Amino acid sequence: MKRKNYKTVLKLILMTCVFLQSFACSSNGLEDEINKNNNTLVKPKYNRNSVFRNPLNGWVMYGGRTDNASYWDTEYYVPDLGKKVKVSDYASACYVRTSWASLNPSDGVYAWDDPNSQIGKLIKGAEERGLPIAFRIVVDGRDQGMNTPQFVFDAGAKYYLENASFPTRITPIPQDPIFQQYYTKFIEAFAAKFNDPDRTSFIDAYGLGKWGEAHNVIYEDPNTSNGSNTETLKEQVLNWVTDLYARTFTKVPLVINYHRVIGHPTSWGAANPNSDKLLTMAINKGYSLRQDAFGMTDYYQTWEKQFAKTWNFKRPIIMEGGWITTGTHRYWTDSSGKYREGHPEDVRDGEFDASAEAHVNMMDFRAGGETRSWFENSFNLVQRFVSEGGYRLYPDRIYLPEKLNKGAQTIITHRWRNMGWGYCPNNIPQWNFKYKVAFALLDADNKVQQVFVDRDSEPSNWLKDNPISYDFTTTVDVPAGTYSWAVAIVDTTRENQPGIKIAVNEDITAEGWVKLLNVEIQ
Repeated sequence: MKRKNYKTVLKLILMTCVFLQSFACSSNGLEDEINKNNNTLVKPKYNRNSVFRNPLNGWVMYGGRTDNASYWDTEYYVPDLGKKVKVSDYASACYVRTSWASLNPSDGVYAWDDPNSQIGKLIKGAEERGLPIAFRIVVDGRDQGMNTPQFVFDAGAKYYLENASFPTRITPIPQDPIFQQYYTKFIEAFAAKFNDPDRTSFIDAYGLGKWGEAHNVIYEDPNTSNGSNTETLKEQVLNWVTDLYARTFTKVPLVINYHRVIGHPTSWGAANPNSDKLLTMAINKGYSLRQDAFGMTDYYQTWEKQFAKTWNFKRPIIMEGGWITTGTHRYWTDSSGKYREGHPEDVRDGEFDASAEAHVNMMDFRAGGETRSWFENSFNLVQRFVSEGGYRLYPDRIYLPEKLNKGAQTIITHRWRNMGWGYCPNNIPQWNFKYKVAFALLDADNKVQQVFVDRDSEPSNWLKDNPISYDFTTTVDVPAGTYSWAVAIVDTTRENQPGIKIAVNEDITAEGWVKLLNVEIQ
């Protein structure tokens, strides 16, 4: 018994020593953190709820070809707030799904050049409200009428007429050389105007098939074709159209619908064996992703979920809900069994959950009735996406010197968090890693006197629950005096101006620099 007590006491002594040694190591580590490089620790306060209009991130407001500029001022009553709010105050971009014919009514004539045209006013209205615009341009006429300009068919472009009772519902054959000639001319003119990241959020850059959704594409008369050429034609046309957009839109993100029958003459069925290959071809040319059936359990299935998972944090994803709860869709028949008739909020829940699973960067305020239900029935989800969705970046700790000699070298340690489930797509070819963390010295008037860009910082690597730190060595070269340290995520293609808004509750200058700490330069 005594022997056992002795062993027990010895064991307790050893455990105590190990604990004290561990505590000492932890204490030393903590002390090192507090005094890292003899700099002062700054912890900016995180902003959880404010709407930040950042590129390729946030809610997208939809406009139609018949809407006017005042559409962007639409308001809805929000019971949770007890007041009306403006939809555009929650949006980061405006999406216009329109036709080639509406933008290019005659050869060489473009609606965006006429500020008094319907589409011209719509575009101008978005720009006046500080919202970049996005487009999908539809050419298929089967459900909507003449979406391709008449002059293209007058020039001899081949077409398909599905129903002779509706002679204007004609659809061009996309591999036809005359169609391609005029479409190329149009896209080149379109890009000359909208290949501008200040003006344009993204381009939905395929546009073929029903509603431009990249399915049910017509290459041959389905009444006479045996389908033997379909796979060859699909690849040829997809290559042509994606090459065209990739060549002309070099600064603005391009997206394509990751549909299981991408480019196929059907709208639904088992995933086509070539779909992954075709989509990967587009992605390798710089395309990002969108999908138009979120919340539709029978149309957004395992294939779509797995494809999104494969490309998560490599390419951003934009969602669009599939069900129209205010129209003819029988959304309550959805096989999930979660949607009740007369309860659009159930559909909103389904769309939100699918968006979270796919880590989407952008969600949709689509069509009047759907947007109304987001604000009147599901405003908590609007707020949750603002706080939890896409990317939401901030530095949770920065170590900065409070005194420096002119010409002295210093090491700034900074750590960044992404509080959103998506990612900042700095790696897409159109952005080409242009966004970087930068520090600045500001004078008493908040004017920038020196900028220090940390070229090793990479926002596309910042993922939720995975903070990333950098040790940035730089040299200060300003006259002696008192300055303020500031930080921003800058656009290096625009003379290092702040380009992405940081989610903090700090003193922010008119130019977008977040002020941190005073420093004395001796």
